[in-house]
Amino acid sequence: MFNGWDSLAHTAIVGTLGYIVIIFLLRISGKRTLSKWNSFDFVVTIAFGSILASMLLTQTTSLAQGCLGFGLLVLYQFIITRVATGSSVVQNLIKAEPTLLLYNGEFQQQALTQERVAKGEVLAAVRSQGIGDVTQIAAVILETDGSFSVIKNLDGGSALKDVQGFKDAHLAQ
Repeated sequence: MFNGWDSLAHTAIVGTLGYIVIIFLLRISGKRTLSKWNSFDFVVTIAFGSILASMLLTQTTSLAQGCLGFGLLVLYQFIITRVATGSSVVQNLIKAEPTLLLYNGEFQQQALTQERVAKGEVLAAVRSQGIGDVTQIAAVILETDGSFSVIKNLDGGSALKDVQGFKDAHLAQ
């Protein structure tokens, strides 16, 4: 129940220093490090929490090991995102495409099935935008971070050019 004052002191000191280091690294690495753009970014964000928890709660993980772990994650995140901005091959490996789930008021059943999204989830996204009728919606997109974008008016649809299923749905109508 109580491991002694040494373990409490370790948690307080390592926790404080680890927190300072992670804040410093996140500030110098930029906003992209904690973004929720894709599954790769999500894994990095979760790993930050795991490393900090390990530093706080185990005596076997030193402050230096934890800081090295933070630094490596930031470095790898930086390298991969830098390479991905210049290489469509790398970008396709780490990032999913957004997917069209509803187009001009009609559900795209194949996309819903493929992405394992229920119609009710799409309807909830529409309602969250204050819209009560799906026929008033031009498109609902499942974004790469798992969120839904609700588009009321396409006006050419240039923002949808990278959306999986848009070209097919647009040509079909």
